Amino acid sequence: MKDYLIRGIDKKGNIRIFVAATTNMVEDARVAHNTSPTATAALGRSLTAGAMMGMMMKNEQDRLTLKIAGDGPLGTIMIVANNQGRIKGYVDNPYADVPTRETDGKLDVGKLVGHNGTITTIMDLGLKDPYIGQANLVSGEIAEDIATYYVISEQQPSAVGLGVLIDKDISVKAAGGYIIQLLPNVPDEDIAKIEETLSKMEPVSTLIDKGLSPEDIMHELLSGFHMEVLDKVEIKYSCDCSRERLERVLLSIGKDEIRAIIDEDGEAEMVCHFCNTKYYFSKEELEKLIVDK
Repeated sequence: MKDYLIRGIDKKGNIRIFVAATTNMVEDARVAHNTSPTATAALGRSLTAGAMMGMMMKNEQDRLTLKIAGDGPLGTIMIVANNQGRIKGYVDNPYADVPTRETDGKLDVGKLVGHNGTITTIMDLGLKDPYIGQANLVSGEIAEDIATYYVISEQQPSAVGLGVLIDKDISVKAAGGYIIQLLPNVPDEDIAKIEETLSKMEPVSTLIDKGLSPEDIMHELLSGFHMEVLDKVEIKYSCDCSRERLERVLLSIGKDEIRAIIDEDGEAEMVCHFCNTKYYFSKEELEKLIVDK
């Protein structure tokens, strides 16, 4: 199945939903960063959430940054997405891992991320200043933290499900997620109906592993409602780094610092955080940067 995301709404205009299948995108991220199994789950859940949150923005040039900073060994998770299904991300410590949970044997994402910290969204909408929202982490499991963020920072009641199923060879077997948001004036009986359905649902990664499409999952989650798909967007792990962009980063540190690099090392190597692509700058190229500047 190709990775893609749908945005849907019920015919009464009371409920909107985003559902994403992200298995290939999360596997591409795992390969790029060589993450441990639990780090793959944490990064994959965050990438999936970022893809759906990015879809909520209106314009192609809008950009969402999702930052999850817990007190666990994983460090900070950084995700950047747009509304065209292009997304990238990284974690501070991709090799960090923790034992599986004793209660159920599942990956302990909450312990790896940490229960204390913050979730921050930065939305660059082309205005003078970006919109910044923040909330405290409640579990480090990502889905619950995203739902809490929407309630606290945006006063938007939301149900969030995120899942990454790791195969025996530590590759990604299935990944995906959903965000259900209640719009104003939703009847109490509709809320109760959704809550009852969610309490009985299998994990979203299990549904994707069984071959269900985002459309299938939408109808499973909101059975009894007349749902309509408004948009469908292909999702891809995509880094937009370039040599020119890294040159600008070098220039930003100043002429004296570049001269110090030339004198001490004779060359520079820069690595993109998001895709681990390495860029080499020779002594001659560094000197040319100084002259051109």
